[in-house]
Amino acid sequence: MDLHRRERLALCPGSFDPITLGHEEIIRRALGFVDRVIVAVARHATQAKRGLFDVDERVAMIREVFADEPRVEAQAFDGLLVDFARRVGARLVVRGLRAVSDYEYEVQMALMNRALDPELETIFLPSAAEFSFLSSSLVREIAALGGDVTPFVSEPVRRRLRARFRRRDPDRPTDPTPTPGEPWRP
Repeated sequence: MDLHRRERLALCPGSFDPITLGHEEIIRRALGFVDRVIVAVARHATQAKRGLFDVDERVAMIREVFADEPRVEAQAFDGLLVDFARRVGARLVVRGLRAVSDYEYEVQMALMNRALDPELETIFLPSAAEFSFLSSSLVREIAALGGDVTPFVSEPVRRRLRARFRRRDPDRPTDPTPTPGEPWRP
């Protein structure tokens, strides 16, 4: 490697609640054209997007999933993605697109990030066909209802979902979202 060449560092931002095989596929593909990927787990200051797993649990899951890949790391961040990118020295954002419906929102975000920092580029990678329907919210719902999420997540994630939704009471409501201020207890 050229000692004078700057490391090609990409951010792959999101909430990852939980990380799915679709996310993994995009992150691993990004390693084909960058030296390192930081999976940037967003803390949502507004609490508008309350998660099943807290941010530290999500970061830990991502680290477990990518334990075999030293070029992938997970970090939580607060605030604007452009500020986090500056702090870590990233000039590239990688985003996955599952369907055309993702495109409009993702382009809007990319253009806003570019307006805030003209040096920050965004690359869109279409998901593999087998993951084009997959989302974290669907995985959470399947797990909450006692379904098998094995085809959609890595083993460390499956174990954590199973522990979270262990032995559901059939008479209990099926909403997998915890009530604000109260942990979800299936």
